[in-house]
Amino acid sequence: MESQCMKGQKRPTGRPWRLKVLGGPPRLRRPLPKLGHPREAAVARMSTQSTNPPKPKAPHQPPGIPKSPSCQRRHTLPASEFRCLTLEDAVSAFEIEREAFISVLGICPLYLDEIRHFLTLCPELSLGWFEEGCLVAFIIGSLWDKERLMQESLTLHRPGGHIAHLHVLAVHRAFRQQGRGPILLWRYLYHLGSWPAVRQAVLMCEDVLVPFYERFGFHAVGPCAISVGSLSFTELHCSLRNHPFLRRSSGC
Repeated sequence: MESQCMKGQKRPTGRPWRLKVLGGPPRLRRPLPKLGHPREAAVARMSTQSTNPPKPKAPHQPPGIPKSPSCQRRHTLPASEFRCLTLEDAVSAFEIEREAFISVLGICPLYLDEIRHFLTLCPELSLGWFEEGCLVAFIIGSLWDKERLMQESLTLHRPGGHIAHLHVLAVHRAFRQQGRGPILLWRYLYHLGSWPAVRQAVLMCEDVLVPFYERFGFHAVGPCAISVGSLSFTELHCSLRNHPFLRRSSGC
């Protein structure tokens, strides 16, 4: 009816007619889907959404509440791991040791061939701290069978000995001043405490480091018989019987 009234009327120049169709012919009406069924309702909602909907934001986790395993970042390697060293770790250990000692003392407690030597003979007397598979700190030791250290104790391993000789403790430069050295040493002493045959731990160090090792139960027994060039050292002993680490429950 409205279209018949428009017959004979001139179309204004530059202004199109806006034809208002009430209902319109059947072919122009797009039937709406019936929303009674859940699947059809989901299709209807999807048709009105953008083809690239925004990604939902992860819910905020309140502080102090641990995340569930499904929300944590997955690692192909453990985030933090303590284990004995292997021959494959020798080069990494030497690089850490060389940077830590040569720049200060001009020498290394153990050179690469000596590290490989001890990791072949007694890898169980070493302990490394790994972060996502990378070595960041380590201790290498061997067994000794005399009351005091001697020059040959630098290169020998006595399988029947009752004394653990700590040759070197080194931390990667990027992980220093973080308390990793003390934590590693506590763990190493705890590791030695699980060996019934090992009764004592010994080491030699410069005088300036004596207070550091005394915090862990070591005590100075006098000048060490070992000297390297112009360097002299103090020998320290630590009894593994009734040691504080046996009562330690800090989780280190």
